[in-house]
Amino acid sequence: MKPGTIFALASGIGKAGVAVIRVSGDESELIFSILCTKLPTPRIATRVSLTDPQTHNLLDQALAFWFPAPASFTGENVVELHVHGGRAVVDGVLSSLSHIRGFRMAEPGEFTRRAFENNKMDLTSAEGLADLVDAETTAQRDQALRQMQGALGDLYENWRLCLLRASAYLETSIDFAEENIPTGLEEDVRSQVQSLKACISDHLDEGHRGERLREGVRVAILGSPNAGKSSLLNQLAQRDAAIVSETAGTTRDVIEVYLDLAGIPVILSDTAGIRDALDDIEEEGIRRALSQADTADFKIIVADANQFPVLAPEIVSLIDSETVIALNKLDLKPPIFNFPEVPVIYISAKTGVGISELLTIITSKPKDRFEMSEQPSLTRSRHRKALEDCLASLSQLTALSSLIDQPELAAENLRAACAALGKITGRVDVEDLLDVIFKDFCIGK
Repeated sequence: MKPGTIFALASGIGKAGVAVIRVSGDESELIFSILCTKLPTPRIATRVSLTDPQTHNLLDQALAFWFPAPASFTGENVVELHVHGGRAVVDGVLSSLSHIRGFRMAEPGEFTRRAFENNKMDLTSAEGLADLVDAETTAQRDQALRQMQGALGDLYENWRLCLLRASAYLETSIDFAEENIPTGLEEDVRSQVQSLKACISDHLDEGHRGERLREGVRVAILGSPNAGKSSLLNQLAQRDAAIVSETAGTTRDVIEVYLDLAGIPVILSDTAGIRDALDDIEEEGIRRALSQADTADFKIIVADANQFPVLAPEIVSLIDSETVIALNKLDLKPPIFNFPEVPVIYISAKTGVGISELLTIITSKPKDRFEMSEQPSLTRSRHRKALEDCLASLSQLTALSSLIDQPELAAENLRAACAALGKITGRVDVEDLLDVIFKDFCIGK
């Protein structure tokens, strides 16, 4: 942790009724002797007059909060100044703080990092806090709050403690063989590891629920040229996000629009019409369209109602269980046709007919698949990678013919699995293993 008392604007940049300036560090209390003369009662809002220590000019009438360590966000002495949110006031207070010896501007994320380093939160809680600040939908907010409050970290920590206990048993058989070691040790360890492997596997196989809620569910609009894909995008976005033209092949690149559908974040992508390309630029656009089809969680196939059910083979190949077919240009000729494999919606991207029904479908699909489950979901690729590493180490352990005959190798696999879980929460400490050994077996009594 870098030394010094740090300060920064903790609220949004720009004119506001109130701005919050946070200060954290051993010397935070100096503010009350340099900028004002009143030491507030801890955790009680106190009105103070802030004065520039160099010019002695009044900077603002503010509310000050004093949080002595360790009962603060960072675990250090913390001061919060709630000042009026005009730029001149904020700049004046920040400038005055910068002239106090030992004070410096905080680096990005430094308050949260100090909270982590002082054991006020683990890494998953810190990531949840970052996600909460960035949350744009109710589902993102709920997931971030759940993670920030420790649901995900507690899950991983419980798994890690389970492995620590199993590892302690094996370490004991190596280092304290002369003591009375419980019988059935290998069966107990194998049973714990097999149970944990099943839990981790289920956690990894949840369909990327947490990651999709955090990043956005991807819905691709696909179809032949001039089927009305861009018009549909504009209808769903309720603005002119894409250029619409009667000329086939107008869309060459992927155009993305972010929507909030019943609290679920959705990234809606308009793509180039899929056909035999007429030039290199269109060929690249089609390649990108097919790439969107491969990575999309759901697909909307837009087809001309006057030509359906005739579809180009390259369009038919994109239809699967996560597809809805939107028959467009209903305003020109109402069709009558059923496509039993997937939902078929009759729409007019020009007049808006059928759009609400289509919205209902593309809202219900992500909601059913990605809404939060009882168990917290992993939200980042680094979580997934660490869990995969943990699972690999546990698989190596269970592949051993005998844990008793190969205790060093088995113990090393367990240590690697524990370390992988510890990387997620930031809790990797060999002292934990010693604590479990001496607590469970009372060696040396």
